[in-house]
Amino acid sequence: MKRREVLVAGAAALAAPWVCAQSQAWPTRNPIRLMVQYPPGGLVDTVARLMAPHLSQALNQSVIVDNKPGAGGLIGTDLASKQPADGYTLLVSHASVHIYATATRKSMPFDPVGDFTHMGMLVEAPMTLLVRAQSPYQTLAQYVAAAKVKPVRYGSSGIGSANHLYGELLKLEGPAPQHDHVPYQGSAPAMQDLLGGQIDSLFDPITTNTAQLKAGALRALAISTPARLPAFPNIPTFAEAGFPSLTGSQWLGLSGPKNLPAPIVQRLTALIPEIMSKPDIMSRLEELQTLPRKTPVVGEDFVKLIRSQITTWTAVAKKAKVEVIT
Repeated sequence: MKRREVLVAGAAALAAPWVCAQSQAWPTRNPIRLMVQYPPGGLVDTVARLMAPHLSQALNQSVIVDNKPGAGGLIGTDLASKQPADGYTLLVSHASVHIYATATRKSMPFDPVGDFTHMGMLVEAPMTLLVRAQSPYQTLAQYVAAAKVKPVRYGSSGIGSANHLYGELLKLEGPAPQHDHVPYQGSAPAMQDLLGGQIDSLFDPITTNTAQLKAGALRALAISTPARLPAFPNIPTFAEAGFPSLTGSQWLGLSGPKNLPAPIVQRLTALIPEIMSKPDIMSRLEELQTLPRKTPVVGEDFVKLIRSQITTWTAVAKKAKVEVIT
């Protein structure tokens, strides 16, 4: 072996225990940033702020929520992917970015799997097909039958969003040829037009609509959970209504930049079910109907789920000819 190779090998051997010791000792400094790719007040921000104090207590270091909104979550997610892999920047990842944006955009600023260390799913937000209380559609069957013969307009938070793709999948499988998409700049203005009668329906997570459902302002024709929700036993599942492919959710996960050291990954992965089952967190999540899975989806199982969903929704987007160019 040449002298230079001996020196390089020796340096690597000396460095390896130091790197290992550093990762095992993590965290040793403040703060740890828990990045959120959306503005304050939304579901991702809510979950991050519920988690942060428990994560801080478990790690004995300060954990701050750092909102980096923009471009439908792409800006903050991209920024998180480019941080040092030292455990001091984590991300509350979201299916909207990692799945639906990936499925519909011509190009992405990052690899949704390869540029991240995905540690596990935190919660799932089931999708509902909502109509206003005065709607003539009492069931999903009536709704699909109508869209076979006349225009039925559904809103979404924008082209390529989850609620857009759910609408297109229903259109394909109905088949419901006149299920017409009306994009908005977010779900809030779409909901305003739904309640005002300008559109017929909206696919949206149940999370932000529980109050109006309980008050009777909205009716949910179906929900994307595998079984009916105990809190809303009268809402049938899409599977019950004959559309099992619409079973799914908008999940939130805990991720970090790629190549996080194994000891850090193992510690955080173990903390996910422990923290998400805390009574104060569960109480709030039950109010939102956005809960962790009973069997945690962590590590390689979470990565496999992400890959599988990207494949599924990319195929839907391609068949429906949905593509976001910018």
